[in-house]
Amino acid sequence: QVQLVESGGGLVQPGGSLRLSCAASGRTFSSYAMGWFRQAPGKEREFVAAISWSTSTTYADSVKGRFTISRDNTKNTVYLQMNSLKPEDTAVYYCAVDLSRTAVAAGQARYWGQGTQVTVSS
Repeated sequence: QVQLVESGGGLVQPGGSLRLSCAASGRTFSSYAMGWFRQAPGKEREFVAAISWSTSTTYADSVKGRFTISRDNTKNTVYLQMNSLKPEDTAVYYCAVDLSRTAVAAGQARYWGQGTQVTVSS
């Protein structure tokens, strides 16, 4: 059974940094695309970043230059390094995994984690 477990969320001041992790289990994910989404209160879920099996990356315009997605296939883990955080980055962050990077970026990934809360506030 596939499981995705996010960690690393928390409370951080504006301008601060956090690194989210998503550990996948249940199979080997080296050939899968992996990504991050977020959902703020009262808003729809939105795409943040995705990384293909070949480590090609895609970012939402709102996070370009501030967030970096990476993966470690030996650990079946995808990371999201978030720098220069802003209050508008406050949301529950979810990881998503699928064989297709297109599906991940479109929010149609087969596998989803339960989410981790990120709050940016002074």
